[in-house]
Amino acid sequence: MSDDMREAGLEAGAVAEAVPQVPALQAPLLFLSVLLIASCGLIYELVAGTLASYLLGDSVLQFSTVIGVYLSAMGLGSWLSRYVQKGLAHRFVHIELAVALLGGLSAPVLFLAFAKTQAFRPVLYTLVGGIGTLVGLEIPLLMRILRQQVAFKDLVAGVLTLDYIGALFASLLFPLFLMPRLGLVRTSLVFGLVNALVGLWSTKLLRPLLGGVFLLRVKCLVVIALLAAGVAGAGRFTLLAEEEIFQDEIVFSKTSAYQRIVLTHGRGSFQLFLNGSLQFSSADEYRYHEALVHPAFAALEAKGLKAKRVLVCGGGDGLAVREILKHPGVQEVVLVDLDPAMTEMATKQPLLAELNRHALQDGRVKVLNMDAMVALGDMAPSLRFDIAIVDFPDPHSYSVGKLYTTRFYRLLKEHLNPEGFASVQSTSPLMARRSFWCIAATMEAAGFAVRPYNLAVPSFGVWGFSLASPAPFAVPARTLPDLRHLTDETMQSMFAFPKDMDRVPSEVNRLDNQVLVHLYSTEWKRWS
Repeated sequence: MSDDMREAGLEAGAVAEAVPQVPALQAPLLFLSVLLIASCGLIYELVAGTLASYLLGDSVLQFSTVIGVYLSAMGLGSWLSRYVQKGLAHRFVHIELAVALLGGLSAPVLFLAFAKTQAFRPVLYTLVGGIGTLVGLEIPLLMRILRQQVAFKDLVAGVLTLDYIGALFASLLFPLFLMPRLGLVRTSLVFGLVNALVGLWSTKLLRPLLGGVFLLRVKCLVVIALLAAGVAGAGRFTLLAEEEIFQDEIVFSKTSAYQRIVLTHGRGSFQLFLNGSLQFSSADEYRYHEALVHPAFAALEAKGLKAKRVLVCGGGDGLAVREILKHPGVQEVVLVDLDPAMTEMATKQPLLAELNRHALQDGRVKVLNMDAMVALGDMAPSLRFDIAIVDFPDPHSYSVGKLYTTRFYRLLKEHLNPEGFASVQSTSPLMARRSFWCIAATMEAAGFAVRPYNLAVPSFGVWGFSLASPAPFAVPARTLPDLRHLTDETMQSMFAFPKDMDRVPSEVNRLDNQVLVHLYSTEWKRWS
């Protein structure tokens, strides 16, 4: 045997002695740990991105920055793992516990940071960066622990395969089960528990490498107890955190698959918030909904026609439907709202059901819980409506912005009778002037004749709408008697714009550019 071969053999023996082999029975179980670690890591990333989107808006920006920080931190963690030379098994268990605490407490900490401080973004990116760094350390250390037992090619293939499968599992579980069933706070705490249990489990699997494990197991049990207590009190904590964010008492709250729904009550009225944004106040919502609905009916009746079939896109609170049903000629109302939790609340929550006069339980109303663009695309070409009421949230994200594009308005026009009318909520012409006129320009580009209008809603300020039809039309002159706000005179006055809200040039919002989302974000930032 040559000297070189002898030296190589001695070095290999030294490595084998430095890193004792993991018993054969336990290697597959350590591979299973990879699956759990990957799932937990992605869940923390999704929780942070979703919570930031809820609290700050602009989901594309929030998810892009969270993902970027998380992935770069994982790379940093992987690079730092090279400096961990001794006690790999001990380091691995301690890292699991650190991830459990940091990831598990991430949602509660972020809620508190938003409610109590002005430093939400620094806290967000510090947490995401810390979690990503620790997750980046986990896998390299585990691979080095397993390297004495598993061939390198099998080790890399197995670890990466389970890592990707874990990510897929988490990405499906989060929107379909975790968000609607557990909510953000409980989800982060539950997966923190999973990380802590992996740490405890690892003290058994890695026992030959750890020596004494009593103190390590005590640490694991303390972390598990802390996170379990957090899971038990998660509902109360969420309520307390939201009470810091909202001024009035919370009387209803629910996290659906699509949004966080909160109903507050105080000062003689109640308010609906979706993802932290005010949707209406019962004190003055009648102004908004009368202006949204009745001009379209008045314009149709000015042509000597009556509305029999009405489409409502959005408006899951039932308040627009309440106004529609005031017109006796209506025979059918099709309400398309994405979130079944919203339409269920409008039916069963006493305050809201009373406010909308139980409109969604009327026999003439049919509720479809699906994306409005998909619903219009799936409708039979022969299905036409006399009036369409479009009551979507403001275009604060690309998922909502698509419902303000030429594509959506062309689909809407295809299902509107040639003499029919559409009324579209169009944000504030005072606070977001270019956004407001962008919506009008987009509808015109889709083939509508458009007459924008506005009115004051105390909870929102000056608010704007767009009345549109495939055929040219005059400003409507008459409306129903006995409405709370609108009269013949006030309805006509809504179509006049003062100089600071009058039309400005604007681009058309198309599906492939969504300029409206950027415009809206830029304009509203001035007022936040």
